[in-house]
Amino acid sequence: MAQQGAQLDGAKFCCSICLDLLKDPVAIPCGHSYCMSCIKSFWDGEDEKKIHSCPQCRQTFTPRPVLVKNTMLADLMEELKKTGLQAAPADHCYAGPADVACDVCTGRKLKALKSCLVCLVSYCEKHLQPHYNVGQLKKHKLVDPSKKLQENVCSRHDEVMKMFCRTDQQSICYLCPVDEHKGHDTVSAAAERTERQRELEVSRQNIQQRIQDREKDVKLLQQEVEAVSRSADKAVEDSEKIFTELIHLIQKRSSDVKQQIRSQQETEVSRVKELQEKLEQEITELKRKDAELEQFSHTEDHNQFLHNYPSLSQLSEPTDSSSINIRPLRYFEDVTAAVSELRDQLQDILREKWTNISLTVTDVDVLLSEAEPKTRAGFLKYACEIKLDPNTANTRLLLSEGNRKASSMRQKQSYSSHPDRFTVWRQVLSRESLTGRCYWEVEWSGGGVGVAVAYKNISRTGTSDECRFGLNDKSWALYCYTDTYTFFYNNISTSVSGPRSSRVGVYLDHSAGILSFYSVSETMTLLHRVQTTFTQPLYAGLWLYNYGDTAEFCKLK
Repeated sequence: MAQQGAQLDGAKFCCSICLDLLKDPVAIPCGHSYCMSCIKSFWDGEDEKKIHSCPQCRQTFTPRPVLVKNTMLADLMEELKKTGLQAAPADHCYAGPADVACDVCTGRKLKALKSCLVCLVSYCEKHLQPHYNVGQLKKHKLVDPSKKLQENVCSRHDEVMKMFCRTDQQSICYLCPVDEHKGHDTVSAAAERTERQRELEVSRQNIQQRIQDREKDVKLLQQEVEAVSRSADKAVEDSEKIFTELIHLIQKRSSDVKQQIRSQQETEVSRVKELQEKLEQEITELKRKDAELEQFSHTEDHNQFLHNYPSLSQLSEPTDSSSINIRPLRYFEDVTAAVSELRDQLQDILREKWTNISLTVTDVDVLLSEAEPKTRAGFLKYACEIKLDPNTANTRLLLSEGNRKASSMRQKQSYSSHPDRFTVWRQVLSRESLTGRCYWEVEWSGGGVGVAVAYKNISRTGTSDECRFGLNDKSWALYCYTDTYTFFYNNISTSVSGPRSSRVGVYLDHSAGILSFYSVSETMTLLHRVQTTFTQPLYAGLWLYNYGDTAEFCKLK
């Protein structure tokens, strides 16, 4: 009680700002007292408002009061300090509804600083001191304040649970193994904690590793976002430039046609006017001649009439008007028809190519590509119909089945000349370009075929390696013979092992740079996979080894 009284007395001599005993006390006009340094700092913060107030009663003062040390109160504080007076705990040191209270304090309880798992008691700083000073108490396990200490007590035996039953996966006291947990696998709680701690550390390591991996992924994705943005910006810039060039080209052609029409108009009008002038001169001359003859017809002297008639009756040669061919409004209409035909052809080309452009844009896949299918049904989701382009077919190849099949022939085919045609190698490319994810199958027969993909700019003329599939850096080819497979790229061959089959499946993931060849029968067997970066759209290709060999793109849908 004496201690409680001392604390109560001490509260009267505490500064309400620093919550400690008054130092250099001063009394302000409203009567409240503070440490001189505390009230000075408080008022310094109010200087801008020009009004100063009491932190307790909020009475205001103008101007700022002059602070004078309260000598009597200062002397009293010195005397009280000699008697051992200490400041009472501030309000924020007492336990509130949400705090863990000290179990030892009487009256108004202070906040607990620690809880003891052995004593099952929570202590404030003062009552915790024996656990730091007494030898036996030093061995007790102290933890952060907890309201759940009673959960460490066995409800059956009212003992502290210091053991763990691995059989039932629960904490128990030392008496539990005698009855309820008899014969169970039990260890000390500390041993089980050590084991679980090791597992926890492994889990933490795994988590930390995953964090590092995910941080790397996030960094890569950020780089990908920046790369996508750069690529998109460049694509927009390049596209605008190309379309501007096309517009300028069309405008130039429009200007040329206009100039040609005007020039031809001027020429034709000049010719017509020239002829018109001649005819008008002839008309004038004929009218004059007619008047002269009319006057001559009245000559009364017969002899004079007969004498002069031969010379007067002669007419000048008429102007040749046989070239005049009047066509009703059909002069430059053929030009309009020709321009209209060009417009229709451009529209057809734009419709065809726009589909490819649109598909190419939508095939952009920033995130990781889907895993390559594992079953034929999975591949068939990406099945595409491929038709061959007759303009690329070597003259020894006959196309049939709606341009899906190529057959090697001894007799040359009557194809028209075209710059896209392979002149020497018995090769042909597809009509459609391939982007995104695609799958197709080729059924073949004969001595051997090449199943290939190539860029459009692969060479077509001559016998050089630049023209043949797989012997350059513009094409990839799997050559299938009756007893072997060989893969070629950039004139580097790779022997391929796998079951022989008359059907080859090809899977392309253009954006991921994956090209895979499969042997297709009752099951699918991977023959060869390429991982690279494709810089252009690809075209499916076929090469036939000998006369009589055939290869056909199968209908999969």
